Amino acid sequence: MADKTYIVEDRQFDTAADYRRACRDRDTIIKLRAAMKGADIKKLKQIKALVESGKIHFYTALGKDFENELNELINNADRNTKKTKKDKGKKKHSKNEAESVDSLIAEELKNREKRRRLIIVLCSLAAICCLGYFAVYSYYQQRTIASYEEWGSIKDAASDNSDASDKQVVINYDTSSGETPEVLEEYKNLLNKNKKLIGWVKIDDTNINYPVMQTTDNEYYLDHNLNQEYDKNGSIFMDKDCDVLKPSTNLILYGHHMKSGQMFGGLDKYQNQSYWQEHQYITFDTVYEYGTYQVMYVFRSRVYSEEDVNFKYYQFIDALSETEFDSNMQEMAEMSLYDTGVTAQYGDRLLTLSTCDYQETNGRFVVVAKKIN
Repeated sequence: MADKTYIVEDRQFDTAADYRRACRDRDTIIKLRAAMKGADIKKLKQIKALVESGKIHFYTALGKDFENELNELINNADRNTKKTKKDKGKKKHSKNEAESVDSLIAEELKNREKRRRLIIVLCSLAAICCLGYFAVYSYYQQRTIASYEEWGSIKDAASDNSDASDKQVVINYDTSSGETPEVLEEYKNLLNKNKKLIGWVKIDDTNINYPVMQTTDNEYYLDHNLNQEYDKNGSIFMDKDCDVLKPSTNLILYGHHMKSGQMFGGLDKYQNQSYWQEHQYITFDTVYEYGTYQVMYVFRSRVYSEEDVNFKYYQFIDALSETEFDSNMQEMAEMSLYDTGVTAQYGDRLLTLSTCDYQETNGRFVVVAKKIN
């Protein structure tokens, strides 16, 4: 089928946008023609001056056609100047037409001024909205930073007051008696601030240095901070099904991939093996014991539907047998972006850090480490 064409004033236009501009020019020309009908040469020249100065503006070639038409009228009027001067009736009529032209011009200038003011108002509103968003964003950012600095200071102060040699103690839990082990000194004051604190994760020379929360709802700390206030940064939190006292085979920590670099925003740097070589160890203390973990696997995955039979790393929390453990290790080794040479055996305790990965829908970037003495 042939492309649609548009005709205005015997001129053809190829696009709908050009056609709309031509229609706008045609409407202006119709008004000008009505105003010029019977006008004297003085008024015709005034209109010509307005067109040439751009005060009456055209958007298409119809404007050039009108200018040619106007020039022809001026030339004819010039030749008949003496005759038109003798015709008083025509002079009076020309005066009325001139007033119409002046009115038309005034109306066009008024409309242009309205459009200019509207643009200024809209731009001002947009600027106010942007400044408002930036102010709110900055407020939340500063509040988040201040909260973590406060918690870090409390932790460090308590740690400085304790015997440094205690940090080398590895606690072997015996939960058969139903008793809970004693909380480490540096976390006692923090637990008084929020009973949901379960530990602290840190990777040296990175932004990752955060308290870890745990609650029965994995959704809560996606948008709440340590003080249980709404915060789009959320908090680092442990999967609700993990148990640090049993303990679970694999402790899974989640955090947002923030563009600011906060939370787990820098975790995907592990996609480069050179980065892993400089950051092989992750410190993760529970509130009951200290722990150091060595990174084994780095891979990309995604959140699957219940019907999918793919390996779901986020469901690997407890291995009930050596066969199950080895199977999970093989799955992660095959997915890993590179070979670290670090392996684990049944009975080892694991730590998994998980954040969003925007390379695919529901994508995840995952770092898995094993606990070392």
